[in-house]
Amino acid sequence: MAPAEFKEAGRRFAATLATSLKSAGYADKADATRCNYLMVVVLLELLVVYAALAYGPVAAWLVELFPARIRYTSMSVPYHVGFGWFGGFLPTVTFSIVAMTGDIYSGLWYPVGVAVASAVIGAVWLPDSRCYRSGFATG
Repeated sequence: MAPAEFKEAGRRFAATLATSLKSAGYADKADATRCNYLMVVVLLELLVVYAALAYGPVAAWLVELFPARIRYTSMSVPYHVGFGWFGGFLPTVTFSIVAMTGDIYSGLWYPVGVAVASAVIGAVWLPDSRCYRSGFATG
């Protein structure tokens, strides 16, 4: 597409999108008077506390799970796959789910599903580190 043609197509798309959103009842901009700023700050702080509560034990547990000679790689790979892939694609996947279903809460199924899958996989396949410390490891 030529640059001028691309610019015109973008302009047409923006106009069509604005018309569609207006006909669907969306406002042009957010109403700042309806925002409860104190509650937003409290909820964000609560999310930070939850993240800290989740990350602390995971880091300590991963250190105990692997022997020292492979510990860095063994910790880095699952951490970056988990946070990079599953966490990195979270906005894209949840937005896609919401767009497909039309329900704003349906996007929550992705993080819930990832958490449940992690818990099941961890419970079934990860060894109990107490066995390694006590000398009763069989594998």
